[in-house]
Amino acid sequence: MAPSATESPPYKEIEDPFPKLVAPQAAPRNYQILYLNVLVYSYMHIVSLYGIYLYCTIATWKSFIFHNFVMQLVAGMGMTAGAHRLWSHRAYKAKKPLQILLMLLNSVAFGNTIIHFARDHRLHHRYSDTDADPHNATRGFFYSHIGWLMVKKHPEVLRRGKLINISDLYANPVLRFQEKYILLLAGIFCFGLPTLIPMYFFGESLNTAFHLAVFRYTVFVHVVFLVNSAAHLWGNKPYDKQIKPVQNYTVSLLTFGEGFHNYHHTFPWDYRTAELGNNWLNFTTKFIDFFAWIGWAYDLKAVPEDFAHSRANKAGDGSDLWGSKRDNNFKIE
Repeated sequence: MAPSATESPPYKEIEDPFPKLVAPQAAPRNYQILYLNVLVYSYMHIVSLYGIYLYCTIATWKSFIFHNFVMQLVAGMGMTAGAHRLWSHRAYKAKKPLQILLMLLNSVAFGNTIIHFARDHRLHHRYSDTDADPHNATRGFFYSHIGWLMVKKHPEVLRRGKLINISDLYANPVLRFQEKYILLLAGIFCFGLPTLIPMYFFGESLNTAFHLAVFRYTVFVHVVFLVNSAAHLWGNKPYDKQIKPVQNYTVSLLTFGEGFHNYHHTFPWDYRTAELGNNWLNFTTKFIDFFAWIGWAYDLKAVPEDFAHSRANKAGDGSDLWGSKRDNNFKIE
């Protein structure tokens, strides 16, 4: 069932009592560096350089496929179909078996807990590209990509973050379970099994297998962060030329369909997060469609096609990114 153009979020937000922020906005600030985070990310990247060396010398091609295709796909579905489309935006509903599966897949991704991610993501959409946005792209590529995690949160993020309603998330026992046992779950699914499987099945040593697992995780983190950075900086704006989010094919390909960001910020409730005709780049949509077919996913929300066309005509930049299934009768006016 498609929602109307004026549909409100499926969770009631607290009214904002503070002065309105206008996007894009980035007031001068003094950064307070989080040195532990800097140390952790530095370690990840040093280990990743060693991982590249191992791939070029002694690691097997089976390990390369396992980590960089199989595990990235598994983690990606936990992040995109789970933390993002299901729990951040509630763009569709999932039965308990699918919720448990997505929670476990998200533990492979380990982008903090689902509750933490969804809270920050709802904040990001409500105050996009202002100082209340955790990864404000107005501050440039590095900050929106990874720099925001290396400094203390902006006071506006802390202040307005209290207005984000996440009661629906805490009411979910699956998410509360992950919140309680996240370190154990991440240890098993993000690092433990990805280390043990290459050792047992592909003959890798513990040293090689562990460092390849860290390399896989580091690459995944950067791919996810491209949605916050590149997809807010470089691309086209077919649906709303007044906002920073853009359509970026490269990001869409790497993130299983999350790079159609101008569309997503215009219609955040659409379970596809992608413009019409471009779902061939959107593996996450195919994943959700499969579980809808077997009955585990339901109430999939999608923007009516004629309304999307109308919005593009009225507010877009006139660019044509409708893809291989373009409606030949549609023209940007």
